[in-house]
Amino acid sequence: MAIVNAKEMLLKATKEKYSVGAFNITNIIQMEAVVEAAVEKKAPLIIQTSVAPSKFLKPNVLAAVYRTLAESAPIPICLHLDHCTDVDFCRTCADAGYTNIMIDASKQVYEENIRQTKEVADYCRRAGDISVEGELGTVSGVEDQIKVAEDEAALCDPETAVHFVEETGIDILAPAIGTAHGIYKTANPKLDFDRLKKIFNLFNAEEPKVPLVVHGGTGLKPEVVKKLVALGGSKFNVSTDLKHVLIDSTFEYISANREQYNPGKIDKATKEAIIKRINYWIELLGCAGKA
Repeated sequence: MAIVNAKEMLLKATKEKYSVGAFNITNIIQMEAVVEAAVEKKAPLIIQTSVAPSKFLKPNVLAAVYRTLAESAPIPICLHLDHCTDVDFCRTCADAGYTNIMIDASKQVYEENIRQTKEVADYCRRAGDISVEGELGTVSGVEDQIKVAEDEAALCDPETAVHFVEETGIDILAPAIGTAHGIYKTANPKLDFDRLKKIFNLFNAEEPKVPLVVHGGTGLKPEVVKKLVALGGSKFNVSTDLKHVLIDSTFEYISANREQYNPGKIDKATKEAIIKRINYWIELLGCAGKA
């Protein structure tokens, strides 16, 4: 049960109005931490890796660790490649054992976005039980190697989204609604809630068909997160927040224990900090007990 793609768990989340936490990790300690937290909370889980850490740690290594952790876990867990702009690397990760692939061709012209996204969706369908996420519109900010200036960010057109899904055959849609990667420059970012609601109704009003993704979760107020979930965001991406927890907890431990040279204690302190933060997100997203 534990090794799954993202589609089925997100269809359930869409129907029951909660969101599955999709947590970006950059090392094995983080991966262990998010799994342990999700198991404790009995929550479904999506482990995400951006392209840079995927290439650094190697897709086969990450997939092997994922399988080792997931096979013994009593919850559904998906391994997701996030924001990949390279069709060939999408194939590589699918072949390695990732169970959900995001091809992000959103900065291409619309026709090229369709072509690349469909190519990845077709490949994953042939390769096995691998679901595919595509993006329409562009999310501002920085995520891994992708940088989009605020004035370049284009919101997702609802009617175009229907055509995009039909033409590409993707399972999951990431519509740009005004969220941003990284840290928000304002305490109250302008998000288009009505746009998300309309897109949700086009796909999922009668029954869940195409789960929707919220990118750029770090820095949003709890009430904003809950509203996005209530409006149909069934996959909620968290990346920058966990990077800060990783670096801050490591710095704090080393600063307080400067005479120690025990890497295991650093790993333990970091892991405990990450678990605590994942617990916060799981409760906020409403997915505790939903595994």
